[in-house]
Amino acid sequence: MPASDPAVQSLSFDDLTHLLRQIFLRHGTSAEVADILAHNCATAQRDGAHSHGTFRIPGYLSTLASGWVDGKARPQVEEVASGYVAVDAAGGFAQPALAAARGLLVSKAREAGIAVLAIRNSHHFAALWPDVEPFAAEGLVALSVVNSMTCVVPHGGTKPLFGTNPIAFAAPCAGKDPLVFDMATSALAHGDVQIAARAGHPVPVGAGIDKHGQPTTDPAAILDGGALLPFGGHKGSALSMMVELLSAALTGGNFSFEFDWTRHPGAQTPWTGQLIIVIDPDKRAGQNFAERSRELVERMHEAGQSRLSGDRRYRQRALATTQGISMPVEELERLRALAGE
Repeated sequence: MPASDPAVQSLSFDDLTHLLRQIFLRHGTSAEVADILAHNCATAQRDGAHSHGTFRIPGYLSTLASGWVDGKARPQVEEVASGYVAVDAAGGFAQPALAAARGLLVSKAREAGIAVLAIRNSHHFAALWPDVEPFAAEGLVALSVVNSMTCVVPHGGTKPLFGTNPIAFAAPCAGKDPLVFDMATSALAHGDVQIAARAGHPVPVGAGIDKHGQPTTDPAAILDGGALLPFGGHKGSALSMMVELLSAALTGGNFSFEFDWTRHPGAQTPWTGQLIIVIDPDKRAGQNFAERSRELVERMHEAGQSRLSGDRRYRQRALATTQGISMPVEELERLRALAGE
C-alpha cells in the first residue's frame, strides 16, 4: 500500500519499537524483556515478515495475561563445557535467554571455532532469522532450530505430532548482505495460515488437512481441528523430527506434544526449547569463507537464480529505512490503544 494512501501511515523503526515497548511494559513484562521483544517484532514488521511482526502482538498479550509465560523471567546461564552453553529461560521468552548468553556463546565460538547454545524452558513466538542474522553480520556462521506446538502430521501419519519446527541459517558474504534463510519444516508457517484465515484467502494445495483428515485449502479448516502437512513429504517430516530432537531432547525442553496449556485460556506461545550452533569460519585455514560465499552466490546468479533467500527482506528493509514502515492507520490505532496512548 502506498504511503500516500490516507488509510496508511508511515513511521520510523525507532518509533515503532518505542510503541511496541510501551505495549509490552503496560502488559506486564520487565523493561529488559520489553526492549528485546519490541525490537524483534519491529524488525520483522520493517522487513515485511508480517506474520511475525505486529500481527503477533495480540498473541503475546493474551499469553502474558493468561499467566502461561513469565514476562519478567531472569534466564539462568550455565557454562557446560568448552564449547557448550545452556540457558534455563525460567518460563520466559527465548529471545531474552539468547541475549543473556550471547556474549559467552560468541566468545566460546571464537576461541574453539564452534559453540552450542541450548535453551530450555522457553517460549519462542517470533521469526527465527532475527536470532541468527546478527551472528553473520559479525562474520560468524549460525544455525538455529526451535520446535513449537503440535500442529503438523508426520508423513504417513493420521494426527498432528510435530510443530512447524523452523530451521534458520545465516552466513557472511563478502561485499553483500549476509545469506539468511528461515523456513518452517511444515508446508506453511502457522502464522501464514492464520493470516490467510483472517483475510479469507485459500492456502496452497498440499498445505494441510481438515479435522476429518481430508486435504483442504481452507485455512480455517486447518486451524479448526485440522493440521498442517510437512513440506516435501517424508523429507520435511524427517527434518521436523530432527528439530524435535535438537530443540527438546538435547536441550531439556519439551517436545511439541508434551506441554498442556488448557488451564491457561489465551495462551499461544509454545513452551519448548531452542538450539543455536555458532561457527567461526576464520578458524579454517586457507580461503576466506565470506569470499567463497560470494563466489557461490555469483555462480547461482549465473545459473539463472535471480533471487536468494532474504533478498525480499533486505529490499523491504532498505525501503523502510528511507520511507518509513507503512502500516494501516486502523492497526496503528489499535496498537496505540494497547500502549495506553
